[in-house]
Amino acid sequence: MSATSLAALARTSDPQTVLRRFLALDAVVTGANGLAYLVVSGPLGRLLGVDPGLLLGLGAFLTVFAAGVGLLAARARPAAFPVRAVIEANLAWAVLSLVALVMWLSPTTAGAVWTVLQALTVAGFAALQHAALKVRQGTID
Repeated sequence: MSATSLAALARTSDPQTVLRRFLALDAVVTGANGLAYLVVSGPLGRLLGVDPGLLLGLGAFLTVFAAGVGLLAARARPAAFPVRAVIEANLAWAVLSLVALVMWLSPTTAGAVWTVLQALTVAGFAALQHAALKVRQGTID
């Protein structure tokens, strides 16, 4: 992805702001997902065909993760190491979600679709953050 494409998506050409916006978007979406898992784990569990206890645990993890990503996004210049850690965590989440779908979970159709969609979304965040970090470091056009 080019720097121009990233700038258009983030609606700014400042590399710092591009990276911070993609981190912030990740924090908001992840936080909303985590809070939903915490607050309505029972109904969501029934809809998705997933144990509500699993959703509670995932909700707690996602909420804490989102807070950390939000703090990172709030920094004027997020350090590269924690940004890479967020990218790697997002990639791991996406892969583990798909592995869990195939190996362990027995969700409803809605749950299977949700799992694939959230894995693709999280992988998309990782790709955008990786590209934005490269632009900031001057290693992409």
